[in-house]
Amino acid sequence: MAEHGLHAVTALGGAAPRMAEIGPISITERFDVALGSVATRRGRAADVVRGASDAGLPLPPPGKAEFGGQWSAFWVAPEMWFVEAPFASHEDIAAHLRTIFGDAASVTEQTDAWVRFDLSAPDLHPLFARLCNVDLPVAPVGFATRTVIDHLGCYLIKRAADQVTLYGPRSSAQSLWHAIDVAARSVI
Repeated sequence: MAEHGLHAVTALGGAAPRMAEIGPISITERFDVALGSVATRRGRAADVVRGASDAGLPLPPPGKAEFGGQWSAFWVAPEMWFVEAPFASHEDIAAHLRTIFGDAASVTEQTDAWVRFDLSAPDLHPLFARLCNVDLPVAPVGFATRTVIDHLGCYLIKRAADQVTLYGPRSSAQSLWHAIDVAARSVI
Protein backbone atom coordinates (compact mmCIF):
# COMPACT_ATOMS: atom_id res chain seq x y z
CA MET A 1 0.00 0.00 0.00
CA ALA A 2 1.31 3.42 -0.95
CA GLU A 3 2.32 5.69 1.90
CA HIS A 4 1.61 8.82 -0.07
CA GLY A 5 -1.74 9.74 -1.58
CA LEU A 6 -2.33 11.05 -5.05
CA HIS A 7 -1.55 14.71 -5.62
CA ALA A 8 -2.79 16.88 -8.45
CA VAL A 9 -0.09 18.27 -10.72
CA THR A 10 -0.27 20.91 -13.41
CA ALA A 11 0.28 20.09 -17.09
CA LEU A 12 3.94 21.06 -16.62
CA GLY A 13 4.26 18.65 -13.69
CA GLY A 14 4.30 21.10 -10.81
CA ALA A 15 2.26 21.38 -7.66
CA ALA A 16 1.70 25.05 -8.58
CA PRO A 17 1.40 26.72 -11.98
CA ARG A 18 4.60 27.82 -13.68
CA MET A 19 5.09 31.53 -14.25
CA ALA A 20 7.83 33.42 -16.02
CA GLU A 21 8.67 37.07 -16.57
CA ILE A 22 10.89 37.55 -19.61
CA GLY A 23 11.49 41.24 -20.03
CA PRO A 24 8.01 42.77 -20.38
CA ILE A 25 6.44 39.41 -21.27
CA SER A 26 4.54 37.48 -18.63
CA ILE A 27 3.76 33.78 -19.20
CA THR A 28 1.44 31.98 -16.79
CA GLU A 29 0.30 28.37 -16.75
CA ARG A 30 -3.37 28.22 -15.74
CA PHE A 31 -5.01 25.22 -14.17
CA ASP A 32 -7.84 27.00 -12.40
CA VAL A 33 -10.11 26.94 -15.47
CA ALA A 34 -12.42 24.07 -16.44
CA LEU A 35 -12.92 23.45 -20.16
CA GLY A 36 -15.68 21.57 -21.93
CA SER A 37 -16.92 21.25 -25.49
CA VAL A 38 -20.47 21.69 -26.71
CA ALA A 39 -21.50 20.41 -30.16
CA THR A 40 -25.05 20.97 -31.38
CA ARG A 41 -26.85 17.78 -32.38
CA ARG A 42 -28.56 17.70 -35.77
CA GLY A 43 -31.76 19.69 -35.81
CA ARG A 44 -31.32 20.97 -32.24
CA ALA A 45 -29.71 24.39 -32.84
CA ALA A 46 -32.72 26.31 -31.48
CA ASP A 47 -32.68 24.22 -28.29
CA VAL A 48 -28.94 24.85 -27.80
CA VAL A 49 -29.36 28.60 -28.31
CA ARG A 50 -32.29 28.68 -25.87
CA GLY A 51 -30.41 26.66 -23.22
CA ALA A 52 -27.33 28.85 -23.54
CA SER A 53 -29.39 32.03 -23.32
CA ASP A 54 -31.23 30.81 -20.22
CA ALA A 55 -27.89 29.95 -18.54
CA GLY A 56 -26.12 33.17 -19.56
CA LEU A 57 -23.62 31.11 -21.57
CA PRO A 58 -22.32 32.88 -24.69
CA LEU A 59 -22.18 31.08 -28.06
CA PRO A 60 -19.93 33.36 -30.11
CA PRO A 61 -19.87 33.36 -33.91
CA PRO A 62 -16.95 31.98 -35.99
CA GLY A 63 -13.56 33.43 -35.11
CA LYS A 64 -14.80 34.94 -31.86
CA ALA A 65 -14.65 34.48 -28.11
CA GLU A 66 -16.87 36.02 -25.46
CA PHE A 67 -15.91 36.51 -21.81
CA GLY A 68 -17.59 37.38 -18.59
CA GLY A 69 -19.78 36.18 -15.82
CA GLN A 70 -19.67 32.53 -14.88
CA TRP A 71 -19.01 31.34 -18.45
CA SER A 72 -16.68 32.21 -21.31
CA ALA A 73 -16.67 30.49 -24.68
CA PHE A 74 -14.90 30.44 -28.02
CA TRP A 75 -16.00 29.10 -31.37
CA VAL A 76 -14.09 26.03 -32.63
CA ALA A 77 -16.22 24.66 -35.53
CA PRO A 78 -19.70 25.08 -37.01
CA GLU A 79 -22.16 24.75 -34.12
CA MET A 80 -19.34 23.79 -31.72
CA TRP A 81 -17.72 25.76 -28.90
CA PHE A 82 -15.23 25.32 -26.08
CA VAL A 83 -16.67 26.63 -22.83
CA GLU A 84 -14.62 27.87 -19.87
CA ALA A 85 -15.68 28.25 -16.24
CA PRO A 86 -13.86 28.51 -12.90
CA PHE A 87 -12.50 25.09 -11.97
CA ALA A 88 -13.30 25.58 -8.28
CA SER A 89 -17.04 25.71 -9.01
CA HIS A 90 -17.11 23.64 -12.23
CA GLU A 91 -14.65 20.80 -11.69
CA ASP A 92 -17.09 18.53 -13.54
CA ILE A 93 -17.89 21.07 -16.25
CA ALA A 94 -19.40 18.40 -18.51
CA ALA A 95 -22.09 17.65 -15.91
CA HIS A 96 -22.90 21.38 -15.63
CA LEU A 97 -23.14 21.69 -19.43
CA ARG A 98 -25.32 18.57 -19.76
CA THR A 99 -27.74 20.13 -17.27
CA ILE A 100 -27.98 23.19 -19.51
CA PHE A 101 -28.23 21.43 -22.88
CA GLY A 102 -29.72 18.02 -22.09
CA ASP A 103 -29.75 15.88 -25.24
CA ALA A 104 -29.67 18.90 -27.59
CA ALA A 105 -25.85 18.91 -27.60
CA SER A 106 -22.98 16.49 -27.29
CA VAL A 107 -20.85 17.58 -24.35
CA THR A 108 -17.33 16.40 -23.55
CA GLU A 109 -14.87 17.16 -20.75
CA GLN A 110 -11.77 18.89 -22.15
CA THR A 111 -10.00 20.21 -19.05
CA ASP A 112 -7.30 17.55 -18.86
CA ALA A 113 -6.77 17.38 -22.63
CA TRP A 114 -5.39 20.93 -22.92
CA VAL A 115 -2.86 23.15 -21.23
CA ARG A 116 -3.64 26.85 -20.94
CA PHE A 117 -1.02 29.57 -20.99
CA ASP A 118 -1.88 33.25 -20.55
CA LEU A 119 0.61 35.67 -22.05
CA SER A 120 0.69 39.39 -21.48
CA ALA A 121 2.92 42.29 -22.51
CA PRO A 122 2.41 45.86 -23.72
CA ASP A 123 3.20 44.62 -27.26
CA LEU A 124 2.76 40.90 -27.97
CA HIS A 125 3.12 41.28 -31.75
CA PRO A 126 6.89 40.57 -31.95
CA LEU A 127 6.44 37.40 -29.89
CA PHE A 128 3.52 36.04 -31.92
CA ALA A 129 5.19 37.00 -35.20
CA ARG A 130 7.79 34.36 -34.27
CA LEU A 131 5.31 31.80 -32.94
CA CYS A 132 2.51 31.58 -35.52
CA ASN A 133 0.82 33.08 -38.57
CA VAL A 134 -1.76 35.15 -36.66
CA ASP A 135 -1.50 38.88 -37.41
CA LEU A 136 -2.09 39.90 -33.82
CA PRO A 137 -2.14 43.71 -34.25
CA VAL A 138 -5.13 43.56 -36.63
CA ALA A 139 -7.00 40.92 -34.61
CA PRO A 140 -9.66 42.56 -32.45
CA VAL A 141 -10.18 41.78 -28.78
CA GLY A 142 -12.36 38.69 -28.71
CA PHE A 143 -10.62 37.11 -31.70
CA ALA A 144 -10.25 33.32 -31.47
CA THR A 145 -8.66 30.92 -33.94
CA ARG A 146 -6.87 27.64 -34.30
CA THR A 147 -3.24 27.95 -35.31
CA VAL A 148 0.00 25.99 -35.27
CA ILE A 149 2.84 26.76 -32.86
CA ASP A 150 5.98 24.64 -33.06
CA HIS A 151 4.09 21.91 -34.98
CA LEU A 152 1.34 21.81 -32.33
CA GLY A 153 -2.32 22.56 -33.03
CA CYS A 154 -3.28 25.35 -30.62
CA TYR A 155 -6.17 27.71 -29.97
CA LEU A 156 -5.33 31.40 -29.65
CA ILE A 157 -7.72 33.82 -27.94
CA LYS A 158 -7.08 37.56 -27.77
CA ARG A 159 -8.57 38.55 -24.41
CA ALA A 160 -7.31 42.15 -24.34
CA ALA A 161 -4.95 44.34 -26.34
CA ASP A 162 -2.12 43.11 -24.10
CA GLN A 163 -3.31 39.58 -23.22
CA VAL A 164 -3.54 36.34 -25.21
CA THR A 165 -4.56 32.87 -24.09
CA LEU A 166 -3.10 29.80 -25.75
CA TYR A 167 -4.55 26.31 -25.44
CA GLY A 168 -2.27 23.52 -26.57
CA PRO A 169 -2.26 19.74 -26.19
CA ARG A 170 -1.57 18.83 -22.56
CA SER A 171 0.67 15.97 -23.68
CA SER A 172 2.93 18.57 -25.34
CA ALA A 173 2.81 21.20 -22.59
CA GLN A 174 6.57 21.15 -22.03
CA SER A 175 7.26 21.60 -25.77
CA LEU A 176 4.81 24.47 -26.07
CA TRP A 177 6.25 26.21 -22.99
CA HIS A 178 9.74 25.83 -24.47
CA ALA A 179 8.65 27.33 -27.82
CA ILE A 180 7.07 30.32 -26.06
CA ASP A 181 10.09 30.78 -23.79
CA VAL A 182 12.59 30.68 -26.67
CA ALA A 183 10.53 33.10 -28.77
CA ALA A 184 10.11 35.48 -25.80
CA ARG A 185 13.84 35.52 -25.12
CA SER A 186 14.52 36.28 -28.80
CA VAL A 187 12.43 39.47 -28.75
CA ILE A 188 13.62 41.13 -25.51
